[in-house]
Amino acid sequence: MVSLSTSLKSLSPFSSAILSTRPPSKHNPNNLIFSSYNKPNSKLHFTKRLVVACKKPTFTAEDALRETTLTEESHRKVPFSEVVRKKRVFWERRWNYWDVSRAIGILGVHLLSLYAPFHFNWSAFRVAVGLSVIAGTGITLSYHRNLSHRSFVLPKWLEYLFAWCGTLAFQGDPIEWVSNHRYHHQYSDTDRDPHTPLHGFWFSYFLWIFDTGSILQNCGGEQNAADLVRQPFYRFLQRTWILNNLALSLLLYIFGGFPFLVWGVGVRTVFVLHSTFLMTAASHTWGTQPWKTGDLSKNTWWLAIVTLGESWHNNHHAFEFSARHGLEWWQIDITWYFIRLLQALGLATNVKLVTEAHKQRFTCDG
Repeated sequence: MVSLSTSLKSLSPFSSAILSTRPPSKHNPNNLIFSSYNKPNSKLHFTKRLVVACKKPTFTAEDALRETTLTEESHRKVPFSEVVRKKRVFWERRWNYWDVSRAIGILGVHLLSLYAPFHFNWSAFRVAVGLSVIAGTGITLSYHRNLSHRSFVLPKWLEYLFAWCGTLAFQGDPIEWVSNHRYHHQYSDTDRDPHTPLHGFWFSYFLWIFDTGSILQNCGGEQNAADLVRQPFYRFLQRTWILNNLALSLLLYIFGGFPFLVWGVGVRTVFVLHSTFLMTAASHTWGTQPWKTGDLSKNTWWLAIVTLGESWHNNHHAFEFSARHGLEWWQIDITWYFIRLLQALGLATNVKLVTEAHKQRFTCDG
């Protein structure tokens, strides 16, 4: 779910390569696939044809797990999980500008949140809760289900508004986030997955966001988000998302002083970040797997509320096109409830859902 990723300024050296694509299948009949771009003469040229998500590589999660079962001292099993991780010397790598600036920003909001016990008031707390919902929904509803998977369609003004809300989560701009998330599905739980659990829990939890060089090398640039790059608004957000957060911080300080800044920026941002970090790591490590998706995705029930329904992750990997992740009535999916409300109001259209026929075809093929 979190995708703090690479900037468009740092494009892949493999920009002329065409990504493998995933044609519509019985399991995923409404999947979206995105064409790549070519980079002749240092200018971006996107292909006109937009295709709809990406094919699983021939190197699968099972292959990766088979590799990691080799009797080497560098392999270790994650407790209470079948995941066998490869030790990786994370700090022995070259840090670039994006890695350092991202680390400074995340460290800054954590330090700011430490003032929370000394500057508490109920108004500041309510601001933190409200902004957590706004920013969290911007990620789950906009960045993830609307932009990454095209699970439903919104009027452009509303699509842009929700995307702007997503920038307040401090997880990068929509182009960056969507690009990383599509690579995650394309290379799920292999060494090319941006936040693969095979390099350890803490790597998939948050260390991966400070390793943009490896993402460029293993996956490529943002050509898989060409549909967003073509839109001026998303290019504008790519340049200004950090300014949105600075402007919000200034407004909070003006209207509520330091307590609003501490709770509305520090505590709220830390809460949303770690909710996403935990979902990204835990939902590929612990939980149940009712659908045999060929990767390590899990349904993690105890994360459902704080992640607004994103932790029904095995359901999501089985049916990526679906706007609803909690497929059973008891699987709490707050983001889906919001989408359903928008649908009832006539604002969300072409809402893609899993039918019993989809489930039956998946079960039969499995």
